[in-house]
Amino acid sequence: MATKGNSICKWCRREGVSLCGRERCAVKRRNYAPGVHGNDKKQPKLSGYARQLREKQKAQRLYLILERRMDNAVYRLGLAKTRRQARQMVGHGFFTVNGKALTIPSYLVCVGDVLAVKETKRGKTLTREAGEAAVKARPPKWLSFDAASLSGKMVSLPEKEDLETVFDPTLIVELYSR
Repeated sequence: MATKGNSICKWCRREGVSLCGRERCAVKRRNYAPGVHGNDKKQPKLSGYARQLREKQKAQRLYLILERRMDNAVYRLGLAKTRRQARQMVGHGFFTVNGKALTIPSYLVCVGDVLAVKETKRGKTLTREAGEAAVKARPPKWLSFDAASLSGKMVSLPEKEDLETVFDPTLIVELYSR
């Protein structure tokens, strides 16, 4: 799946919530929609369909559709600060899955798969900082993390309670049940 070239903070401002996870997100400074007419006092009232579509867009932009993607698993383990950084690190070959190098961010991690930082990449500043941050971070219950070897394992499938939701999933279900 290709990524869109838009600024992530522009997406945050469009949706009205911080999707990027950064401390200095633009939505905190300018909490109105981007563009020429974003700061208008008269924002139109959204129809039911428009609300459902906005919720779907939030989910799509936050998770890039799936929770089990390799880049999302790297982010949830705490080895990257944002999902976009995790995607870039996976694309640049920082990680192995079950001992084999993998550079596909959309790879679906299965139960029992072991994600580890490559031996050749462990000395890099980015991975050292990520390893220190990952020790402090608490991974979700469907992932386990070993700080000594900078590796994580998918223990079980993620469940509904494990999702970080800034959106309403019932509106998305209603949208697709039309």
